[in-house]
This record gives sequence, C-alpha cells and structure tokens, in this order.
Amino acid sequence: MRNPLSDVVVSLKPSGIRKFFDIVSEMPDAISLGVGEPDFDTPWHICDEGIYSLEKGKTFYTSNSGLLELRKEICSWYDRKYGCKFDPKTECLITVGGSEGIDLALRALINPGDEVIIPEPSYVSYVPCTLLAGGKPVIIELKNENKFKLTPEELLGAITDKTKVLLLSYPNNPTGAVMTKEELLPIAKIAIEKDIIVISDEIYSELTYGESGHFSIAALPGMAERTIIINGFSKAYAMTGWRLGYALAPALIAAQMTKIHQFAIMCAPTTSQYAAINAVKEGDKDIAKMRESYDARRRFLLKQFERMGLPCFEPNGAFYVFPCIKEFNMSSEEFCTELLKKQKLAVVPGSAFGSSGEGFVRISYAYSIDELKEAISRMEDFIAELRKNK
Repeated sequence: MRNPLSDVVVSLKPSGIRKFFDIVSEMPDAISLGVGEPDFDTPWHICDEGIYSLEKGKTFYTSNSGLLELRKEICSWYDRKYGCKFDPKTECLITVGGSEGIDLALRALINPGDEVIIPEPSYVSYVPCTLLAGGKPVIIELKNENKFKLTPEELLGAITDKTKVLLLSYPNNPTGAVMTKEELLPIAKIAIEKDIIVISDEIYSELTYGESGHFSIAALPGMAERTIIINGFSKAYAMTGWRLGYALAPALIAAQMTKIHQFAIMCAPTTSQYAAINAVKEGDKDIAKMRESYDARRRFLLKQFERMGLPCFEPNGAFYVFPCIKEFNMSSEEFCTELLKKQKLAVVPGSAFGSSGEGFVRISYAYSIDELKEAISRMEDFIAELRKNK
C-alpha cells in the first residue's frame, strides 16, 4: 500500500508541552508546573447555569455561529472592557476553544504560499496551524532585552510582498509579556500601511497585572476592519474543560470562518454556551478574585528568583514566568530533563515555543502557593548543585 499519510502532518513535531506532562503523570511525588490550566474550579454559578440548561432540555444544536444571546453578551463585554465594537450577528463566532478560532482564522485567510509572521516565543499551535493552512511561517525571534515585545523594526524586517498575516499573542504564552497601547500604535500603523491582517490572540486578556490592564490592537483607528480577535473562557473563567472560545472579526472574514466551522464542527457545545452567558454577565468578580491570587503567586516567584540569582524579567500578563537558565551551559531541554530526573519537578523547555526560547524555561504559576514553595525548594537545590559543579 502506498503511504496513506499527509507529508505535512507527518512533518509536524508533537507539542513540547505534552511530553513532560505525560512523563510526570506516571511519576509518583512529582510536581508539575508545566500545564497552563487554572487550578480554580469553574465558579458554581456558571456550572449551575449549564446544569439548568440540561434540566430544561436545552440539548439541541445551536446556530453555527452560536447562541445569539451569547454573541450579544460577548460583543457588549468587549466594547465595555476594551472599546472594541463588533456586530454580534455578523462579526462574532463561538468556537470550540480559542485554538479552533486560530485554526479557522488561518484557513479562512491563507492561500498556498502566503506568509504569516509569527513572533516567537509563542504558543505551540501557531506554526502547525499555519502549515496546515498551506501558509509559510515567517519567524521573528523576540529578545529578552526587549521583554519579548515586538518592535516596529523587527516587524518591518520580516515583511515581504507575500506577507498576509501577523499573528500577535499578548499577553503572551510562554513569556507573560504584554504590549501597551503606545507600543501597539506603530505596529498598527505598519499593518495598515502594508495591508496586513492581524490575528490577535487575547486569551489571557483578563490576566493582566498593573493599573493599565489589557489593550486590544483592534481598538486603534483603522484596525477593527483588519483584526481578528481570538479569545475564550478557559483562562479567565477557569473553564478549560468546557471547550468554549470565540472569534471577533470583520463580517467578510467571519462568514468564511463560520463556513469552515459549519463543515468541521457544526456548533460549539450547547451546554457550555448557556453556562458562558452567565459567565460573561456575572463573572467579573470571579475574574478579579483569581487574578489577585495569580498576581500574589507571580510576585512570590519573582522574589524567589531574585533571591536565587536566576534572571527573570517581570511578566505582566498570563500566568507564566520565563526565567533564563543560560548560565548553566545546558539546553533548555537538558535542563528540564535533569530537573525532572533529579528533583521530580517538571517545567517546560523554552525551546518548545520556538528557537528564541532556547536558554529559558516556562514555569506556570496556576498552582497553589504551597505547591510553588515546594517546587522552588526543589529548583533551588537543583540549581545549587549545578553551580557547585560548574
């Protein structure tokens, strides 16, 4: 029989995140700080609304785009929070998690050979989704000295006559970096001048620390008509298992994304959609409470790294820190493998998020303070041993 598999799919590398997660799951007494999942339960009032929908027999398909009531609430919420205006009837699509939204956006936009600019380190699905859509990933290696923010000079240097899409991810996974309105202004100017579509992954928008909060590039003049916002309920509302996200996009693009979604998915889970209506309406206090807890953990880890002499810029978003381990003359893969082997502590190699992540590790603080204290103790012992043997 001839080879039945797609060459593109076979060439994709498995996620570097899942590798360590799978090892830890079979290792007694191991601590994992590798998975980006809130340690909070979904707030009960959200669960209760989902249960109520089941009790009332609301178990049928919704429209392909999702429940109109949910879309109205999302568009109203984005306008209220970030000043972005979208039409719930034509510019909002409910998806199966934010990841589906990324896939839909790229497939709706890309013709074979189109270039997609991807600043790295970045979420592990961006490059594979680009390749699966027939596009060509163009990587910008962001720099630690810039706190992993995209600069106008870096963007201009990556643009060619084949550039079609810029994929932004702020707050960023894995670095925790954020970009302010002032930092996004020149990026938006370039996107308009060069006629580039921006996919803005804002899944961590509500987990932004500091007074200014999150700013969406779609709120800048001239950007709403060329921006696709990807967001969802997993991180802000601790609803990872509900598998619910959404995309906000110009009507022309949203219609094509919906067409793909229609054939591949039909609609997002109905029960999750009813629960999400309650989340958007009543969940702001839950977000604030969780964000406050994450912020305390973030500050704890940064203080511990400073005490240990482990360089780490201050991340102002998401729930990750990205300390530098270059002093040990080990690859990030080697560092993480040895840490897991000797201390039963799992963190993720920075190289899992692109070559510019080499020399760093991603540590999630979506874990209790007690777990973080024990993890830091194990990491400190490991680092002390490495420094002793240098």
